[in-house]
Amino acid sequence: MVDYHAANNQSSSGAVQTYMEQENDWDRDLLLDPAWERQQRKTFTAWCNSHLRKAGTQIDNIEEDFRDGLKLMLLLEVISGERLPKPERGKMRVHKINNVNKALNFIASKGVKLVSIGAEEIVDGNVKMTLGMIWTIILRFAIQDISVEETSAKEGLLLWCQRKTAPYKNVNVQNFHISWKDGLAFNALIHRHRPDLIDYDSLRKDDPVTNLNNAFEVAEKHLDIPKMLDAEDIVNTARPDEKAIMTYVSSFYHAFSGAQKAETAANRICKVLAVNQENEQMMEEYEKLASDLLEWIRRTIPWLENRTQEKTVKDLQAKQEDFRDYRCVHKPPKVQEKCQLEISFNTLQTKLRLSNRPAFMPSEGRMVSDINGAWHTLEGAEKGYEEWILSEIRRLERLEHLAEKFHQKAAIHESWTDGKEAMLTQKDYETSTLAEVKALLKKHEAFESDLAAHQDRVEQIAAIAQELNQLDYYDAANVNARCQKICDQWDILGALTHSRKDSLERTEKQLESIDELYLEYAKRAAPFNNWMEGAMEDLQDMFIVHNIVEIQDLITAHEQFKSTLTEANMEREAIQSIQAEVQKIAQSNGIKLSGSNPYTTITPESIDNKWERAMAMVPQRDNALQEELNKQKSNDTLRATFATQANAVGAYIKDKMEEIGRISIEMNGTLEDQLTNLKEYQTSIMSYMPEINKLEGYHQLIQEALIFDNQYTKYTMEHLRVGWEQLLTTIARTINEVENQILTRDAKGISQEQLYEYRASFNHFDKDHSGALMAEEFKACLISLGYDVENDKGDTEFARIMSIVDPNGSGAVTFQAFIDFMSTETTDRDTADQVIASFKILAADKNYIMAEELRRELPPDQAEYCIARMAPYTGPDAVPGALDYMSFSTALYGESDL
Repeated sequence: MVDYHAANNQSSSGAVQTYMEQENDWDRDLLLDPAWERQQRKTFTAWCNSHLRKAGTQIDNIEEDFRDGLKLMLLLEVISGERLPKPERGKMRVHKINNVNKALNFIASKGVKLVSIGAEEIVDGNVKMTLGMIWTIILRFAIQDISVEETSAKEGLLLWCQRKTAPYKNVNVQNFHISWKDGLAFNALIHRHRPDLIDYDSLRKDDPVTNLNNAFEVAEKHLDIPKMLDAEDIVNTARPDEKAIMTYVSSFYHAFSGAQKAETAANRICKVLAVNQENEQMMEEYEKLASDLLEWIRRTIPWLENRTQEKTVKDLQAKQEDFRDYRCVHKPPKVQEKCQLEISFNTLQTKLRLSNRPAFMPSEGRMVSDINGAWHTLEGAEKGYEEWILSEIRRLERLEHLAEKFHQKAAIHESWTDGKEAMLTQKDYETSTLAEVKALLKKHEAFESDLAAHQDRVEQIAAIAQELNQLDYYDAANVNARCQKICDQWDILGALTHSRKDSLERTEKQLESIDELYLEYAKRAAPFNNWMEGAMEDLQDMFIVHNIVEIQDLITAHEQFKSTLTEANMEREAIQSIQAEVQKIAQSNGIKLSGSNPYTTITPESIDNKWERAMAMVPQRDNALQEELNKQKSNDTLRATFATQANAVGAYIKDKMEEIGRISIEMNGTLEDQLTNLKEYQTSIMSYMPEINKLEGYHQLIQEALIFDNQYTKYTMEHLRVGWEQLLTTIARTINEVENQILTRDAKGISQEQLYEYRASFNHFDKDHSGALMAEEFKACLISLGYDVENDKGDTEFARIMSIVDPNGSGAVTFQAFIDFMSTETTDRDTADQVIASFKILAADKNYIMAEELRRELPPDQAEYCIARMAPYTGPDAVPGALDYMSFSTALYGESDL
């Protein structure tokens, strides 16, 4: 049944008084007609009981049960929702009269003029007066509030019935008596609002009893409207009682009017829940995307921070290729995800503001700032990893060069020392003649010169070994072992040399003559031979350079070496002439030479052979240096090519960044035009991508050529990549800002002219074109828009506004925050109070709602959404299964709304 409290709290005394005066002029003789009296008794009794049952009671005899005034007062309290004066519980007639008078006084207080109805007549059980009083109550509390197109009461109810039944055949409602006799009008009313309850096409006009009983039973079973009439009474009466019909029909009006309010309330809740569900889905998608991106960063950073050293350049180049694959294949999609994540976050926050919801706060560690921080850490690790790879390549190249040089020098030295220990430890001088001993002494002196000449090579070997250890060479153990062996052997050779010299000097007194020519040959041949070995070693020495200057320095040194060859050849010829002189003297004096030069093992043939080998190495060295010069020239060309493209790309990015900054401030036209222009501008920027790819190709060629510096440009590939990503991100953010402005305009109903005005005001006070207003600039902007924020009261208002547009206290107001504030100031919003009021309608004015009520009034998915989130109701009037819709509505909007 319908609650009449809301109707009773309104007053329309003028129209009601006029109608009540007309109704009070009833035909009292007709009221005594037995048929009408029977119909009124049954109808009014059922109507009273439909309300008294809410208080847990009922009446059986309308003229008897109201005589003491107790149930009459209770009836008035139920239908009005107000408390009457405390009734008197006595059994005496005076007590009953006083109670009835309290009820009649309450009716009169509602603007109803009671004619010829006194308390004594009710107490005496006067049927006519009792029915008249009940009809007065029905008029006041059930029919008075009915209003259709400025008509009221009876006319309004009749107009409502006519409109609702107009489409139905055989139904023509002109009054509240004979128009209802065939029962079709009752069935039409039900079918119009609940077509699922009645098969109207199956009803026959010539079977009124069946039609009436069908309507009465359906109304009682499904609409909670008690059966107030008998089908036989209506059919068998020439003119059914008008008041009985009106009373019963008014129950239909209130029942269906309540359903319409419930439908409106349900629609409002559906709209609110749909917005909430969509926002929750966006929150879940943001959380998942943020988690996935952070997880990828978490897995990638340890890989970039791995500094495990490789043994060879080839192994490290494989790492470099993996890094290039990461940079070109794996990272770009993540850059897009990061950009999309920021756009989704901004869009979600805008939707939450527009729907008057609390701002979205992501899970701990998943804020946009957290993701930016993690991304910054990733890029730092990425830069460090790239620098480490390049430095490692240089280190390993240096190590391989040093290792080869070490083994080359060690092999030469070991070849020279082979057999020297045996030579120094022999005792040949003990059985030699004086001349032979003297010869051995001279030979030893020559060996000491040779030994001293090799001291530099040993020091070089030790120095190279030390540098290999400092650079952490992977095979340092074997290098150290070989170096130690050479050093130990060198110490032994030094000791043995000293020992043999002492032995020879002890017998030196016995030496009488020395072959000066052999000695001179030996002294000059040994250093010359050592010089040739050093020259051959230098001519075969590997070199590594990184630019033209270094290779030109090597070429200059080589040219200087070649300039000394003439002098060296003269020295070779002089040495050979000594040997020729020996042969000449021997031949001239008939001297038979006994074998080779006793002072040296270096023969003229070996000197000539080494000289020829050295001369053959000179052009080979020329060719090697020339090839390296050509290579460095090619590398210099690569540098210039990369620099030309890099300078063009860098200038392009700089110009476009400045241009997009101007565009975001100076945009004209409608927001849709601005959005279209921005997207076209974005497309034009993306068309420049082939130039970026071309630069990446040049950069790859430079890395493959192991070029580590470039004097022709200030740009690095990493710098340009970051600039390009920033350009794309800035354009995407600008587009998103315009899309959010469109969303704000459409959701808040802001006109294009208002947006122009807001943009013009904002840009006028944004003197530095930073896209944000400082506090004083924002205050001046508000004053220009008509806000009073200059006096003491204005300072308080300005502080309130700043807390809205700058909740973080940064001191700056963005254009989006400015638009959100202005749209909030000029448009209406759904509030928590409105949602609570809607739930209260669905709950039939209770402070709680049942699950079955939600399922009946809301779509299934949204009904279950509410049931799953509503807490149990714990108020004093709680019943099992009651749900608290007030706290649920508060949670939808946040506590700041209440």
